[in-house]
Amino acid sequence: MLALPMRHPFRRKTLSPRLLPVYGLVLLLFWLARPEPLGFGVGLVLIVAGESLRVWGAGHLVKNDVLTLTGPYAYVRNPLYAGTLLIGVGFALAAGRAACWIVLPVGLTLFFFYYFPYKERIESARLERFYGAPYTLYRAAVPALVPALAPWRQPGEGGAASASSWSAARFTGNDESGTLLAVLLGVLALMLRPLLSL
Repeated sequence: MLALPMRHPFRRKTLSPRLLPVYGLVLLLFWLARPEPLGFGVGLVLIVAGESLRVWGAGHLVKNDVLTLTGPYAYVRNPLYAGTLLIGVGFALAAGRAACWIVLPVGLTLFFFYYFPYKERIESARLERFYGAPYTLYRAAVPALVPALAPWRQPGEGGAASASSWSAARFTGNDESGTLLAVLLGVLALMLRPLLSL
């Protein structure tokens, strides 16, 4: 059996007061949830796409050691945030109309006007400090959230993409197994939600 090691879920990062609105939205989403077949199906497709993007990205990401330019990072600078956005929209659609109409606008507003700009500013400054001109060139060429149609290649690569491949060790080292577990539990909770309404 494949074991997915995880860090402790109650780390300082996950208990940050900045995340309280997100946790409140999640609770509101499940409280309002009344899944309907079509919305649940469409939402599930987005959830799977978003988590797949996160898994792909986490398996390529080497934090603080090298500038990661392989896998989804050749198409989009922030595949983990793009995946999170897809997952959030997917859960809102899967939860049903009431949850979607209330939670989705608030969630998108928080994501686009607070969370993502804050993370983009902090992380871009850190990456520019670490990697200088190569990161500046990459940032100018690769979109932040909507993937490009063709992969970006570093100048001097001769048209060949980088040879770095996905790694299970990087996936677990980046603690994506915790996110995967949370997403699976969320989908299960939505599937069981109609039973709680009886």
